[in-house]
Amino acid sequence: MNKTELVSAIASKAQLSKADSKKALDATIEAIAEALKAGDKVSLIGFGTFSVNKRPARKGINPSTKAAITIAAKNIAKFKAGADLDGSLN
Repeated sequence: MNKTELVSAIASKAQLSKADSKKALDATIEAIAEALKAGDKVSLIGFGTFSVNKRPARKGINPSTKAAITIAAKNIAKFKAGADLDGSLN
């Protein structure tokens, strides 16, 4: 499912126009992204939790030159599915 299909699904389930559904989805994604940038966790009970993990710097190898390189530390977004979502998949 891509974003357009998701907007259509939201519109039909919530009985909204596609324009309103797109605005709601964009606002939700933006709010989650802002919370993660601020270092907060976003927990949606039954669905899952979005959080930020810190990946430390590490050694790597450039595959073309075989030279040792240092891969910089960075923050990554993480999603852990909730119990209800996990249970509904099996």
